Amino acid sequence: MTADGERPGQPPPEDEGNRNVENAVLLGFLAVLVGAGVWLLSTMADVRKVQDCAAQGRRNCVEIEVPDRAR
Repeated sequence: MTADGERPGQPPPEDEGNRNVENAVLLGFLAVLVGAGVWLLSTMADVRKVQDCAAQGRRNCVEIEVPDRAR
């Protein structure tokens, strides 16, 4: 045995359950980060379109949402 209580030639024990939880949390964080990036880029593109329209001196640059008529 070595000074830290492990046997020589044996790999240190790994806690697979804890490692799987860490990987799942990291994957969730990465998914949220990618989603936020996509949302941010989409919002920036929409704002750029409105600013380009306004810079050209046009009116009614903002899209008007009309609800569907229920029959």
